[in-house]
Amino acid sequence: MARSQRLADQLDRHWQKNLRPRLHGLADEEYFWEPVRGCWSVRPRDAATPMAAGAGKWAMDFASPAPVPAPVTTIAWRLAHVIVSCLGYRVGWHFGGRDVDSETFAYAGTADEALHQLDEMYGRWNAGVRELSDTDLENPPAAGLERFPMEGIVLHVNRELIHHGAEICLLRDLYRWQDGAVPRRV
Repeated sequence: MARSQRLADQLDRHWQKNLRPRLHGLADEEYFWEPVRGCWSVRPRDAATPMAAGAGKWAMDFASPAPVPAPVTTIAWRLAHVIVSCLGYRVGWHFGGRDVDSETFAYAGTADEALHQLDEMYGRWNAGVRELSDTDLENPPAAGLERFPMEGIVLHVNRELIHHGAEICLLRDLYRWQDGAVPRRV
């Protein structure tokens, strides 16, 4: 098996067995749920924070520099971060197609739309990684801001998706069990 196949399979196994099945049944109420005051989220443009990013009707909260400690974020915010920052930038830089930018991205106003964006971007990332040659993996990519060998970038994206996916799953668990409620079956 080629190195690129092993790298893609590492994330794809996690995606197929752990993360994507846990996102099944995500409802809008849960997508936007704010477990504490002051959460960052994806909001209607007129309700977003002053530095919110995005084009269209929905914007993603952020601040620069980021506050310390960083605010708790909603599932909507975390999915937007994965779609744009973890996958989108790199798909555009390294595998062609339209460039993705946090300032011009049309963030999802529903859970279903966000999952569609996630599936599309993950599919493009995974397909691109599978096409990389050993030479591609050993060298820094020609495009983008990163100057590390492509293999390191792929491993970084794998870690980011596993990390942020686990955070999203934890938020889903907390939502289902809030106030000692019996979890809904999904």
